[in-house]
Amino acid sequence: MKADKLQHLLEAHVTELRLCTTCPKMHRPAVSGGAIVSRIISVGQAPGVKEPVAGRPFAWTAGKTLFRWFTEACGWTEEQFRSRVYMAAVARCFPGKATTGGDRVPDEGEIAACGRWLETEITLLRPELVIPIGKLAITQFIQFEKLTEVIGGKFQVTKYGHTFDIIPLPHPSGASTWHRMEPGKTLLAKALKQIVQHPAWPK
Repeated sequence: MKADKLQHLLEAHVTELRLCTTCPKMHRPAVSGGAIVSRIISVGQAPGVKEPVAGRPFAWTAGKTLFRWFTEACGWTEEQFRSRVYMAAVARCFPGKATTGGDRVPDEGEIAACGRWLETEITLLRPELVIPIGKLAITQFIQFEKLTEVIGGKFQVTKYGHTFDIIPLPHPSGASTWHRMEPGKTLLAKALKQIVQHPAWPK
């Protein structure tokens, strides 16, 4: 597909995504990282309360941590990451707060409904590398019990008729200590090294 046609299709996709009102319990608007043509897709879990206001994913505390990881791993700034990686998510709208505190986890119906956006993105972009961030995102591609089984590894996956590598990352949430303690700290460093050495990663 020609680059200009792909850009046009992706822009139309993002415009439609941002107007989505499919799930009644979700808080509008849907969040998108923009129509970035890339062979790399990052897949987060779901926006928090700040992201719809900012109009972009990972716009708050977890984002600061995520982008710091890449600054330390390869020198990229937040702006460079956002301009070079297509940023997707399992759910594109803020799910709201859980009754027990924290953000509500999207239910199976919401995840399935939102899956059509990721299907289109993978079909259009045909990524070589997908970076799922956090347990909910990783389980959309592979099944596992513990993060120690998958963080630091590279896995070949076929989804929506396209085969690509995934290199999972833990969620950079400030509420999580996993990536700040061993073995998480070492496994995170291994995962980041694999990402920046991947053939799809811009040098």
